[in-house]
Amino acid sequence: MNKIFYILLIAVTLGSCSSYQKALKSEDVSVKYDVASKMYEAEKYTKAIRLFEQIAPTYRGKPAAEKMFYMFAQSYYKTKQYYSAGYQFESFASSYPKSEKVEEAAYLGAESYSNLSPRYSLDQVDTNKAIDKLQNFINNYPDSPYLSQANERVKVLREKLEKKAFEIAKQYNTIGGYTRDYSAAIKALDNFIADYPGTPFKEDALYYRFDSAYILALNSVENRKKERLDFAKGAYASLIKFNESTKYKSDVDKKLEAIEKELQQFSN
Repeated sequence: MNKIFYILLIAVTLGSCSSYQKALKSEDVSVKYDVASKMYEAEKYTKAIRLFEQIAPTYRGKPAAEKMFYMFAQSYYKTKQYYSAGYQFESFASSYPKSEKVEEAAYLGAESYSNLSPRYSLDQVDTNKAIDKLQNFINNYPDSPYLSQANERVKVLREKLEKKAFEIAKQYNTIGGYTRDYSAAIKALDNFIADYPGTPFKEDALYYRFDSAYILALNSVENRKKERLDFAKGAYASLIKFNESTKYKSDVDKKLEAIEKELQQFSN
C-alpha cells in the first residue's frame, strides 16, 4: 500500500514539475497565469515569482490582473525579498485603490521597508525611509486593524535611530581619554538629550554627561576648577533627579564624594 502511495506521489510531483517547465517556455499568458497561481497556492513562491515576472509587463488591465499582482507581491514578501515586495505592494495599492486588499497591501508594503532596516551601527537611510512609509500608512488608515503593529514598528525604528545617535554622543566620552576633550563629550550629550527628550537612553546619556564633567573638573586648570566642579555636581543632580535609584548610583556617589572633597579647598 505504501509503495503505491509513493509511486503516486512521485508521479504527481513529476507532473507538477513538467507543467511548470512547460509554462516557463509557453507563449500563452493564460497558461503561465494558471500555473503561477497553482505554484502560489502550493506555497512554491519562488517558482510562482518566475512566472509572474514573465507575465507582469503585459498583464495590467486584464480581468485577473488585480489578483495576479497581489499574489506577485505576496510571493516576494513570503520569500523575504523585501525591496521587491515593498515596491509591488505600493504599486498594487496605487493601481487598485478600491480593492478589498488595498489596506493590507499598504501596510505590508510599509512593513517590507521596515524589514530592510539594518542594525543601528550601520547607515540608517532605510530606517528613515521605513518610518516615513509607516507614518504615511498610519495617517491614511487611522482606524486600521494594523495600526498597533505599525505604531510598534515605528517605535522600534525610532529607538534604533536614537541608539545610533546616543552611541555617537557617548563615543566622545569614550575617546576623551585620548583627546583630553571632555567638553566636546558634554556638548554632544547635551545635544542628544535636547534632540531626544523622551529617549529610553536618557539615563545613560545623563550618566556619561556627569562622568565627562567629573573627569574634566578633576583634571582642570586651577583657575577653572571650582566652576567645573560645581558644573559636575549639577550634572550629578540632574541624573539623580531623573532617577534617584539609577543603576549608576554606586559609581556616581563615589565620584560625588571626590567632587565634594575637591570643593573643600575653595570654602576657606
